[in-house]
Amino acid sequence: ELGLPPDIWRSFASGRAPVRCPEGYLIYLQEAEATCFYYLKSGRVKSFIQSKDGNEHVLNIYEEGSLFGEASFFDELPRVSSAIAVTPCEIVPIDREMVYSEIAKDPKLAMAMLKYLARTVRIMSSHVDDMAFHPADWRVGRYLLSLSFAADGSVSCTQDEIADSISTSRVTVSRVLRDFAKRGWLTTGYRSIVLTNRRELELFCQMESNDDAAGK
Repeated sequence: ELGLPPDIWRSFASGRAPVRCPEGYLIYLQEAEATCFYYLKSGRVKSFIQSKDGNEHVLNIYEEGSLFGEASFFDELPRVSSAIAVTPCEIVPIDREMVYSEIAKDPKLAMAMLKYLARTVRIMSSHVDDMAFHPADWRVGRYLLSLSFAADGSVSCTQDEIADSISTSRVTVSRVLRDFAKRGWLTTGYRSIVLTNRRELELFCQMESNDDAAGK
């Protein structure tokens, strides 16, 4: 999506022992000082915002090979979100000394990092737009299309994760997934979804976007 090699961040983990985190491990907390960011060597990590009344909104689900927690690290302000291990995972903390060292070895990493940070801003803007202007079925479809599916079209994903990510109820997500399944676009299993007709789901989301734009 960004035109970056899939292993662009691997140098950050080279020769460094990862921290092993069990499922449910809280990696960092909202409002905490950001002394480092992380390379996700294996597993999946969820970043989320929690309001004062305890409501939670998922910002992103990070897959193997991703960086996360970098925005607050670079602007040197308290973290705006928390991060938790969705599955058992391995993470490598990256501090300033490591950043300087790796960029000195490979200056192209600096531009790659800027592109990655710009994508983070774009994701946040997209979340605001999606929540404000689009119906639930479009938001579910767009969320599914944003996931990294395996070669067989499957992805590990729960209805609760989808509901948290798009700020709707699990009941609504279940209804939308049943509708998509009836249309032949996907099948659901235990903690997984198989996309059987990605093209039709893409067309659906595109048409919904065009209808919204025409109505504004």
